[in-house]
Amino acid sequence: MAAPARTAAPASAAVGPDGDRPRTRSPLPTVPLAAGLALVLLASLVCGVGLGASGVGWGEMLRHLGAGLSGGTITSDEVSAYTIVWELRFPRTLLAAVVGAGLSAIGVAVQALVRNALADPFVLGISSGAAVGANAVLLFGSLAALGVWALSTAAFGSALLAMVLVYAAARSAHGLTPLRLVLTGSAMYYGFSALSTLMVFAADRGEAARSAMMWLLGSLSGAGWGSLPVAAVAVAGALLYLMLSAGRLNALAMGDESAAALGVDPGRLRRELFAVTAAVTGAVVAVSGAIGFVGLMVPHVTRMLVGAGHRRVLAVAPLLGAVLMVWVDILSRVLLAPVELPVGVITAVLGVPAFVLLMRRRGYTFGGGA
Repeated sequence: MAAPARTAAPASAAVGPDGDRPRTRSPLPTVPLAAGLALVLLASLVCGVGLGASGVGWGEMLRHLGAGLSGGTITSDEVSAYTIVWELRFPRTLLAAVVGAGLSAIGVAVQALVRNALADPFVLGISSGAAVGANAVLLFGSLAALGVWALSTAAFGSALLAMVLVYAAARSAHGLTPLRLVLTGSAMYYGFSALSTLMVFAADRGEAARSAMMWLLGSLSGAGWGSLPVAAVAVAGALLYLMLSAGRLNALAMGDESAAALGVDPGRLRRELFAVTAAVTGAVVAVSGAIGFVGLMVPHVTRMLVGAGHRRVLAVAPLLGAVLMVWVDILSRVLLAPVELPVGVITAVLGVPAFVLLMRRRGYTFGGGA
């Protein structure tokens, strides 16, 4: 008689009371690892400002960076180099770190929300919804009266509209169930993606279509000081909420019945997580475009390092994601300089082999399944 089929466990199943899965080796200590990653991030930020196609030396870069941070003065012949360092590279590098941290943290939240190892910040269809608004600006000049704010405003607004549609379609008499969220989000993703593609083909401006495709693949080329505050505040608020909710996330990972027995309302927690992930995804996508693989891979790599307890994962994953995105952005600027590559292409090139290696690695399972 054939053996009964095994059902793969969800993303956060098979965890112990502290949120950990059985492991073949002890997890790394969280505090030293987080401190080390913070130092690596600081060094990466300096490298992100110093590396680029233009010929700004390291000494000159550090001097201009210090002048910008301290409010110092520069001479008239240094204006060009100062603009490159302070107005272009520095805010762009900071935004790369914010985007990486945000996508990584929200990846952890979404995998807990839908209890699926393949979930990432874009599985809910929010990013493809944001793409519709961004394409309307890039291809047809919508919201031109808003000037430089038109793109981010349209992308964020359409992301919120996509959130409302997904919520309305996924909600049932039993609340927001993981399966309905995944299925509804996936359907909306394909629908919005088809609409975005149709808009690209309908546009009669070749350069506008190229800009739209660049945005759809992820790009930080339009980063500036104006685009940084909203994304930074959204990501910081989400990190605070998720850290305070780490215990409830561990309970949710053990299943709805176990969570309810521990005093956690799984329906309410899912609604909160859905609102937080949708808002942060909209804010991040509005300034960076659709960057894949970061929110999928970084949570898994972090669990491999520190275990599955959400408090530890959320202490490390944002730092790891920030470091990753800073270096991905550097590569996008220098690999084919002066031509800039979409950052989403580089994350895919790095993410696919990393995903395969992670699957082949002994001692780590995607949610406890085989």
